[in-house]
Amino acid sequence: MALAEAPGSYERPGGFAGRARPLSLGTVPPPALILLGILSVQVGAGLAKHMFDRLPPDAVVSLRLLTSAVVLAFVTRGALRVTLRGRSRRDWAVVAGFGLTLALMNFSIYQAFSRIPLGVAVTIEFLGPLAVAIMGSRRARDAVWAVLAFTGVLMLARGGEMDPVGIAYALLAGVCWAAYILLTAATGQRFPGSTGLAVASIVGTVAIMPVGIAAGGEAMLDPELLLFGLGVGLLSSVIPYSLEMEALRRMPARVFGILMSLEPAVAALIGVALLGEVLSGRQWAAIGCVIVACVGATRGREEPSA
Repeated sequence: MALAEAPGSYERPGGFAGRARPLSLGTVPPPALILLGILSVQVGAGLAKHMFDRLPPDAVVSLRLLTSAVVLAFVTRGALRVTLRGRSRRDWAVVAGFGLTLALMNFSIYQAFSRIPLGVAVTIEFLGPLAVAIMGSRRARDAVWAVLAFTGVLMLARGGEMDPVGIAYALLAGVCWAAYILLTAATGQRFPGSTGLAVASIVGTVAIMPVGIAAGGEAMLDPELLLFGLGVGLLSSVIPYSLEMEALRRMPARVFGILMSLEPAVAALIGVALLGEVLSGRQWAAIGCVIVACVGATRGREEPSA
């Protein structure tokens, strides 16, 4: 699957690349698995934002990254010992850049969550994979989808009720997501399976932990908050990745991309249900513009050859 091929053809930020062991989910239709994965990610985001009253965003994102890094390092522990030997400086530079991008992406979107509604932040961030898909396209009509997505973001940004700093953080998260997609490909060419992402996750965690500890202080040692942080990490990374990998075994990447385009709408609904973030009609229309642009950019693409 080409990573830049469609808005849905990407690795989940903070997720796990490479092969995973099949889950006992063969009787569940693939579209249901994708929707469950989207729901898991956004519920995790909602719980993370709910924690901001007791723990700063910097500390929450540190706990999320730490959870992902620990799980991934455990899963790949055998392969890591073999893979990391004899690596070139270029290999280390790529995987380190990947890890720092991962940390900045998660840091930025959590900062956005703390300032603007969940659905708005995710919609703006989604421009990252959409931009990669459109820039990698040779179809003239994809310019229409780019204009539509840009229009949607302008609609979200207009009005004094939206924090411009939050919008800026969401845009930065989108830029990092685009870079994440490209660095996933570069890392995958240099490191087998999930080992590259395991190293990158460790790098990102090491980079962000001092910031999280400084912001969270002793509160990060609260067992209840640690448990919530673990839950956020599982809901935002481990569970959706497993569901998506199972679905991708039984459905075309193009259909996967179309279904993933629903993520901004699901984020907005989770924001309403868990956080009471009621959006205006204009904001819902703007989210709709981005979703239509994502679906339009995904439809009609040829499946990559095996």
